Amino acid sequence: MTQTVDFADLTLDELRVALAPDIAASAIFDGWNETALVAAAEMAGCDVDVAKLAFPGSKPMDMVEAWITSVDQAMEAEWPQERLATLKIRERIRSLVAFRLEAVAHIDEAVRRALAVMAQPQNARRSLRLGWRSADIMWRLAGDTATDYNHYTKRAILAGIYSATLAVFVNDDSDGKADTHAFLERRIDGVMKFEKVKAQFLGKDRELPSLTRFLGRLRYPAR
Repeated sequence: MTQTVDFADLTLDELRVALAPDIAASAIFDGWNETALVAAAEMAGCDVDVAKLAFPGSKPMDMVEAWITSVDQAMEAEWPQERLATLKIRERIRSLVAFRLEAVAHIDEAVRRALAVMAQPQNARRSLRLGWRSADIMWRLAGDTATDYNHYTKRAILAGIYSATLAVFVNDDSDGKADTHAFLERRIDGVMKFEKVKAQFLGKDRELPSLTRFLGRLRYPAR
């Protein structure tokens, strides 16, 4: 995907995100490495030395994080709160996750390689934080304003659903990724049923402090 951007006007943070989709496209063939970075810079018309400055050391996880950020931003642009507000909550979440799947529909191998990078032990905490961040963005776009126990459970569950759906996605050879979308629908159905049962069990205003503190550590991992 060729960028029509004046890279000289971008900050390094903005440049990383701007280059990320092209890096992902190159990662299909080259993996998340300097070769993909150089190919992406050339494809986008960005000075290679500047691109390398944006990704010092050409670290794979830095590239993957920039790519996830680019998907987050594209999702926010495509599905602002006012557009989602016309849908039921179940459809809001389904639409947001479906958008993310469609955004990577033709770069399965890049997704597979990105998941492998994220699964490396040294990247585990950072990957958890990124998954939480994307889930948080989705819930906020969906209109969620919870600040109690529900804030944490919703994000933890959605991050788990999205991660599991991606694992199905990269191995799905069905037409139009039909099996992946069917899997997503089943997971969302399960969550909606769980939310109803949880509401009945806990009551509207009840919290579980110990679990809330534990989930809080997922949101803000210790350094």
